[in-house]
Amino acid sequence: MKNNISIIASIGKNNELGLNNKLVFYSKEDMKYFKNTTINHNIVLGRKTLESIPKLLYKRTHLVLTTSIINNPNIITFNNINTLLKYINTIDEEVFVIGGASIYKQFIDYAYKLYLTEVNQEYEANAYFPNFNKDDYYKQLIFENNDKPKYKRYIYTRKEM
Repeated sequence: MKNNISIIASIGKNNELGLNNKLVFYSKEDMKYFKNTTINHNIVLGRKTLESIPKLLYKRTHLVLTTSIINNPNIITFNNINTLLKYINTIDEEVFVIGGASIYKQFIDYAYKLYLTEVNQEYEANAYFPNFNKDDYYKQLIFENNDKPKYKRYIYTRKEM
């Protein structure tokens, strides 16, 4: 298995991701970072996340993990994680897992890097980022926002795979 799977997410103080298929945290700066980081890459997402975005994300190949049928020639669908992992293994660049919660949970053990915006605020949520052992990763602070709400952005790189 290649070390080319990365996860990107913004999470609240208690790993909150979303409420009713909408992000709990939104900032223009964070969205710009997401765009600049994932553009020209393959992105992995679930059907609900796909439905939550107004249109396909520009200059990204959408790899959707779902048991549903999606009739869109611009989307590559996979009905199980093993088939998707085999496909990702043929890609010679970083692949970004962008959500939602169940997709993050399925990929957390395969991810080599985690790009996490950690917001210092609690949110009402019904979707959460999976717990992971931070001791298994090197942690690099890459951005700090001191406006409200305060947040820090880290890249976690797995020590061993």
